[in-house]
Amino acid sequence: MAARLQDSDDELSENSEINVTPFIDVMLVLLIVFMIAAPLATVDVPVELPRSNAKAAPREGKPLFLSIGRDLGLKLGNDPVDPAALGAALDQASGGNRGERIYLRADRRIDYGEVVEVMNRLRDAGYAKVALVGLDAGR
Repeated sequence: MAARLQDSDDELSENSEINVTPFIDVMLVLLIVFMIAAPLATVDVPVELPRSNAKAAPREGKPLFLSIGRDLGLKLGNDPVDPAALGAALDQASGGNRGERIYLRADRRIDYGEVVEVMNRLRDAGYAKVALVGLDAGR
């Protein structure tokens, strides 16, 4: 409880204002506790995943392949595509079916950020079903 001295009276009266200093102290202690405990809560267990010998699922119709070359050029199938016109080119190739899966292939030497940028362009164009294509490790 805090007290305030008044000019007219020598008696101490009660202060009805909230003292936030203990609240700030508690919050700082909790912040330190969570800063120490958060890195300890992560799980970092090395796991060697087994290889799968399952057969690939059959494709429905002709798949749409979007490729990112080493020079960061985009190709829809075998045709070069301007990144600004990617949405229109996909609409033409898919017949306007934005639920169709787009198979995204990228050169292994390009930056991962470039792949994410193309995936963002696909999402902005309305194509949310994106499959990343890679080589089978057994071949």
